[in-house]
Amino acid sequence: MSNFMNSARAGIVSGLVAITPVAALAQEEGSTLPRSMTIDNISINGTEYNSVTIRSEAPLHIEFDDMSTARCEHDSDTMSKPHFGRNGELSEREYKMARIAWSYFEKRFQPETGLVNAVGSYPSTTLWDTASYISALVAARELCLIDKRTFDTRATKLLNTLRNLNLYQGEAPNKVYNTETGEKVNYANEAGEVGMSALDIGRMLVWLRILKERYPYLANSVDNVPMRWNFCNLVSDDGRMFGAFKRGDGSTQYVQEGRLGYEEYAAKGFALWGFDVDRSMSPEPLKYTTIYDVKVPYDGRDPRIFKNQNYVLTEGYILDGLEMGWDLPTDKSHDGMTASHGWRAEFANRIYLVQQRRYEQTGIITARSEHQVNGKPYFVYDSIFADGYPWNTLDPTGEYQPDRAAIAAKAAIGLWALWETDYTDILFESVADLYDPDAGFYEGLYENGNGFIPLQSSNNNGIILAALLYKVEGPILQQVNEATQYWETAYSGTDLRDNKCHPRMMEEVVPCCACENPTQLDPVIPLDEFLYCRPVPTNGETAATDCRPEEHNLPAPTPRKVLGNVCPKPGSE
Repeated sequence: MSNFMNSARAGIVSGLVAITPVAALAQEEGSTLPRSMTIDNISINGTEYNSVTIRSEAPLHIEFDDMSTARCEHDSDTMSKPHFGRNGELSEREYKMARIAWSYFEKRFQPETGLVNAVGSYPSTTLWDTASYISALVAARELCLIDKRTFDTRATKLLNTLRNLNLYQGEAPNKVYNTETGEKVNYANEAGEVGMSALDIGRMLVWLRILKERYPYLANSVDNVPMRWNFCNLVSDDGRMFGAFKRGDGSTQYVQEGRLGYEEYAAKGFALWGFDVDRSMSPEPLKYTTIYDVKVPYDGRDPRIFKNQNYVLTEGYILDGLEMGWDLPTDKSHDGMTASHGWRAEFANRIYLVQQRRYEQTGIITARSEHQVNGKPYFVYDSIFADGYPWNTLDPTGEYQPDRAAIAAKAAIGLWALWETDYTDILFESVADLYDPDAGFYEGLYENGNGFIPLQSSNNNGIILAALLYKVEGPILQQVNEATQYWETAYSGTDLRDNKCHPRMMEEVVPCCACENPTQLDPVIPLDEFLYCRPVPTNGETAATDCRPEEHNLPAPTPRKVLGNVCPKPGSE
């Protein structure tokens, strides 16, 4: 009978259920007859039967799983295509993980605002953590954890709050908001304002774009969110991103924001909405450090001069992979096996490989990312490289915190989704069961044996859900909405767009042919620097394919030289 019940759970048993007269008699008080159930017109493992009768001397309990929640119907636009890493439907265990990760967003949801607490019961959040909630919401809908009505109710409530946020200095979202009231607050969750984060805003722009691409009926509501924001101080004329903080005297200081890994990821969010942030999307200035024979890239700006650490962390690279497939913002090919932003895929493979090498050389299971910790210092940057040292765990003050190093759950599951290897199987097993079934996944597992980090967060659970969705569908951003966008047409031809430095989406710059044979620029990352991905030369950025954490033996392809377009100079015949 156990085989029959297992088949029933697997969804391969079909038929009509009937209680026989014998069963009815057996249910009478004091009856000693065996209980029974008959199922008519049944198919078991492909074999047809007129009926199957189940009898039991003991009380008979038959449970039927609701298979509607475990089977999703995907339309043609979201059907899975081959992509880097793991491909396929979720296993029963993985689907359970998705349900548990979503439980965090049920438990910490604030119905008055539609926001979700960033960490546990503390009613505060950032735009970064709210974007992680949107990633969880999209994954929950696509994996059929929630129905469309629940999704729409939550999405429209959240968009209404985002649309009406009290902005920092009237420009753009404050760094922190109270989730119960939606009001801007300081880090102590007291009324006030602390500044703006270009990185947080960039991540939010990625997920707002995903929302309106996947669900065009929400596009109007989505577009009205950034329409209120003033981008003049966020994006400079030379394509850099700037954040802001409030000085002690109440004045505002604008500072360049972002370092290699996160900067390019956040810049893609701005680029998806038409902003020119090419400089922020470039890896320069770039340096390398060799760790376990892997050339690990890091930001070349000196922290002593620029007063900003150059942490090398996993998260920026896995977010780019899970959400955009390491593609350029302009790429609409949906080719999950070619990364059009090739150097990002190349660097991501190095970030993965050096962590695997550390495990192979030391036995320390490694998946490094910034994460929450219980008690002071509350948060650490658990880096692969920082401040001149590998495997350097620092708190926000720069203090060394080696006992807080951990296998970050979001990093482990993200790496597992993007690389199908024996090592990522080990990462998966390290964190797959670290959860409270009613409150979501814990932050991670300490490297030193001090157990798990007993905290749950929006960012951790949101990224885990995104990774599980990636396995099923591939890169989550699918640019398929061809409809006219309010963001592009609103106030076109007026000063209102210029006053907020919104891109002029309805204008096309006509090139002036004033030179002959323009010089073609060399790629920022030379083709022979691609060791773990095969470079694909294009007319713009070098793309990458066949990415894997081992060096290619074939030489880099040599681009074919062709004559450039020749055109006459103005005034010549």
